[in-house]
Amino acid sequence: MHVCVLGAGIVGLATAYVLHQQGLEVTVVDRATPGAGASGGNGAQLSYSYVQPLADPGIWRQLPKLLLSADSPLKLQPQWDLQQWRWGLAFLRACNARTSANSTAQLLQLAARSRVGFEAMLQDLALDCDFSRTGKLVVYTSADALAAAGRQVALQRRLGSVQELVSPQRCVELEPALQHYQARMAGAVYTPDECAADCLKICAGLHAALLARGVRFVLGAEVQGVARQGTRMDAVQTTAGRVQADQFVLALGSASPALAQQLGLRLPVYPLKGYSITLEIADAPHTAPRVSVTDAARKVVFARIGSRLRVAGMAELVGQDSRIPPARIQSLQDSTHALFPGCVPGADVQPWTGMRPATPTGLPLVGRQARGPENLLLNTGHGALGLTLAFGTAQQLADGLLGRDVLRSAAALLPRPAAHTAS
Repeated sequence: MHVCVLGAGIVGLATAYVLHQQGLEVTVVDRATPGAGASGGNGAQLSYSYVQPLADPGIWRQLPKLLLSADSPLKLQPQWDLQQWRWGLAFLRACNARTSANSTAQLLQLAARSRVGFEAMLQDLALDCDFSRTGKLVVYTSADALAAAGRQVALQRRLGSVQELVSPQRCVELEPALQHYQARMAGAVYTPDECAADCLKICAGLHAALLARGVRFVLGAEVQGVARQGTRMDAVQTTAGRVQADQFVLALGSASPALAQQLGLRLPVYPLKGYSITLEIADAPHTAPRVSVTDAARKVVFARIGSRLRVAGMAELVGQDSRIPPARIQSLQDSTHALFPGCVPGADVQPWTGMRPATPTGLPLVGRQARGPENLLLNTGHGALGLTLAFGTAQQLADGLLGRDVLRSAAALLPRPAAHTAS
């Protein structure tokens, strides 16, 4: 069986890897280089145990700020775009406790499966991707926000996650670089076994390994159209020629809806624009964190990747806008200075923006769609959890393609906590 995977981000490459491992012939098509889209400068956190969807009941209280505040980390810019309005209304409908809890349970199960697949891939390929397992602190500055986080922790604990609420003093014991921020903190959620890795390096390593193992890549090739035969796709026409296959996987991230529309499908996927900077870290101890840190109020994440610190955040519903406003980059620098004043940015902070493909509920779209071609499978809509979920959804897609009905419990797949050391 020949499978054509459309998309060479982390989701598409994970799909290609898993399918090739199953003995299938695979071709990967992308208009750019591997990892050049939303994967390239993401937050670098592998959040296997902390997957709370953006669609949360607390969003309702934040709506005035989302619509009116210029410096809000979550920003909505209404446009004359029917897709944006459909997505926004569906998102608000999902902002309730029942949907949030259901999404959390499914995301935890996918994340647990993804951890197993990702770490098996690392062992198989021995990729140099600055992988570490030093845990994560999600820091809160208000007692109300910490209490809400506690309720989420209780929910996730029932589903098998190993987490705890910790005091500001304990935060500093776990991550001494937070000492300057201790007075501002109400507490944090600590997850001891969370990981981090450079997603762009993973994409580059997967590309090289798959190429060496016989996977075909058609890169720098824009998809121009789709040829159909009855209820099936026959080929995609690209600027590099025609690519035929028996099965097709749509893993184009935020570009997925445009191609799906040509096939009669309307996907509830909309880009959530995010930003990042990457800083070289000084040798002085306790200036930059080793534990991954998330500032819940600012919606900013900090992850150590080798000798660098990745700082990423914000979520904007502004359409396909690839501009990088200086104010957004300055905001990330200000957040870094607030939490880690010893991290002095150099002249080049490597500003980046990417379009995270998000669904209203936060659950990715995986597998066949009733109204689509019978040999088309989706693997898109991962939002900010693309790196975390990629190998889980790839395995789920492979199971569906090969006719396997694999039922796994989240609790059985969730790993035991690891020691608080880098690996």
